[in-house]
Amino acid sequence: MADLAWVVLATLAFGVGRHARPAHAVAGGLVLCAATLALVWADDAPAPVPVVLTVAPGFVVGRLLRDRRQVQDRLAARARELENEREAYAQLSVRYERARIAAELHDIVAHALSVMVVQAAAGQRLARVDPELTAETFAAIGSAAREAEADLERLVGLLAGTEPAGATPDLRLVEDLVARAAGTGLNVSLEFAGDRAGLPGSTVQTAYRVVQESVTNALRHAAGSAVRIVVRGERDDLVVEVCNDPATGPGSLDGVGTGNGLRGLRERLGEHGGVLVAGPSADGGWAVRARVPRHQA
Repeated sequence: MADLAWVVLATLAFGVGRHARPAHAVAGGLVLCAATLALVWADDAPAPVPVVLTVAPGFVVGRLLRDRRQVQDRLAARARELENEREAYAQLSVRYERARIAAELHDIVAHALSVMVVQAAAGQRLARVDPELTAETFAAIGSAAREAEADLERLVGLLAGTEPAGATPDLRLVEDLVARAAGTGLNVSLEFAGDRAGLPGSTVQTAYRVVQESVTNALRHAAGSAVRIVVRGERDDLVVEVCNDPATGPGSLDGVGTGNGLRGLRERLGEHGGVLVAGPSADGGWAVRARVPRHQA
């Protein structure tokens, strides 16, 4: 009967160590020690021997298993947290990529449509008085459409990962854009200043989008105004300034537009450590100033 009691004590010690909370484990250990001492007196055995051979091993083994289970539970909980974070990050990445694609599409399509609408309106007025200029006007519409098509193909290539490697974009893109805008009848000038050597393609592309959006807005809302563009290289940044005078006639696309273009550019620049400021100028026109980092974050 005494042997059975020792087995029961060992089992209880294991259970206390395995399942009891720290405070309860201490209380349970004291109770087990008291029970062990009672058996010691009953069996006339040396006190340390039963404690060492029964209560202590069972309690220690139970405690080690409890600690192991707690570590496993914490690791499993952390794994679930990491999985949730991964899913949240993936969803955020998808939303960010959708916003980036939408901004690219806006930049491409809005500019081309603005040019085509302005030229179509001019073509209607010229059709009866100057057939030669009318032909040039519709040629410009075709050129704007082809440019938009090429840009869309480039964007699709980027998304599909099939765009062939090519030359790094340079500021001639801005020159070509201004030349096309001038071909629509827009009174636009372009000036380069400062150090522009060694500009990364991403910096040039962002500067191009700033000029493109500004020219598009001038075509929409500032008919007859003069547009002045300055691209200036500084030590750490490429500064783009676009100013237009007050409109002298009704805009061809007055009331069109949601402001998403400038808002998207602000966000794009902000993500890379740049800044864009746009608003009315002192003379009643409009001014855009962007600071594009040479080495985007």
